[in-house]
Formats: sequence, structure tokens, C-alpha cells
Amino acid sequence: MMDWRDEGAVLSMRPHGESAAIIEVFTRGHGRHAGVVRGGASRRMVPHLQPGTQVAVAWSARLSEHLGAFTVEPVRSRAHLLADRLALAGLASVCALLSVTLPERDPHEALWLATGALLDRLGAPGWQAEYLRWEMLLLEELGFGLDLTACAVTGTRQGLAYVSPKTGRAVSRVGAGDWAGKLFPLPEGMTGGPMTPAALLQGLAITSHFLARDLAEEHHGRPLPEARGRLLDLLARAAEAP
Repeated sequence: MMDWRDEGAVLSMRPHGESAAIIEVFTRGHGRHAGVVRGGASRRMVPHLQPGTQVAVAWSARLSEHLGAFTVEPVRSRAHLLADRLALAGLASVCALLSVTLPERDPHEALWLATGALLDRLGAPGWQAEYLRWEMLLLEELGFGLDLTACAVTGTRQGLAYVSPKTGRAVSRVGAGDWAGKLFPLPEGMTGGPMTPAALLQGLAITSHFLARDLAEEHHGRPLPEARGRLLDLLARAAEAP
């Protein structure tokens, strides 16, 4: 018999049979992990199995490769985000991206800590820039991190103005030369500090490119989740609002 206990955030839930549910949880020590919750489709349990909910879980199975069963105890609800359309879209995007991109049962503690911090910050001032940096960490954790510390051409750390769509490395104005038109603009604040709505969208265009190229398509053969597209649409509308 295999079993363990951990804490994590629910990523998804779907009905299973007449009364059970299958959930995916992003846990601290066991990564993205699925399991059956008996009675998970009941009125009592459904509110505790919504995406983003922080839970304590105990998993058990006869063999490690089996789906196994969870018992779940709610730790922290994030139902308050239902009143904030943009923050709720951010939560949905986080959960969907983790579900699509993370290898199953592969722990990523730094990403788990950052995810919990971001989910707790959704709706607070400046969370959108933190979301962008969370996407950058996701890329880094899975081996496709951006290098925005120095120019890929000259080695300088000054005057960085672009990002190469091929390598994900920063390029200075001098280093870009005639190739500037083929590079992503490097938005102010991407690596830290506040960001304007326009800069945020520029940063998300960069992470969109690498998420689609290196994670969703090459690793799993499927597009980025619709939940992320909805978040970007809302952010674009907010940027256009007077």
C-alpha cells in the first residue's frame, strides 16, 4: 500500500461516476498529482474542490502507478475572487497552465511557493506584474528560462532593450543593430518593480511566445489553455480603458 500526506492547491475537478470526483492538485512535495475523491461531487464537498482552493490531502493506492484516492481537508478558500472578474481570470489561468505544462508527479517546490504567494495576492494592487513574473518562473522551472541579465551579443548589462525570440536572451540597443525589428521589446519592470498596462502586455507577449513554443506545443502537443487567453483579453481591454 502506498500513501502520503501533503498540501497543495486544487487545479481541476471533474465528476467521476455517480458521486465521486477526480481532482488534480499541485502539491509541495509530489508535484501535480491526480486522485479520486469519494463523495467529491456532493454538495458538501464541491465548494472545497474548486480550482485555487488550498487543501491538505492524503493520498493512498495499492501501487504507486495507480490513480489512487484522496481524502481532502480545506485549508483556505479563495472564493472571494468570484467578485473580481480579472483576479478570477488570473486564478483560472494559473491553474490551467500548471495542469497543461507540469509533468505529472514531479515536485517543483520553488514554483509551489511562488504559486501560493501569487494566489494569495490576486486582486491586490500590482498582482498583474507578479503574474507575469510567475510565468517567467514557470518557464525557468521547466528548463526554458529567459536570461535578461546581460546582452547576448556584447555581454554588457547596460542598455538592454530587446529579447531574442530564438534564445530568450536579452539584447542591448547596440547589440541589436539591424536586427532590432525582429526582436521583442524588453518592457520596463519585467524583472521587478511596477509595470504599466502596456509594458505588462509586452511582457506577456514574450512569455506567450516561449510558453507556446517550448512547453505547450513541443512537450504536450496542445495549445495554451483558453483560460490564459481570456486573462490576456481582459488585460488588453483594461489597458485600452480610459
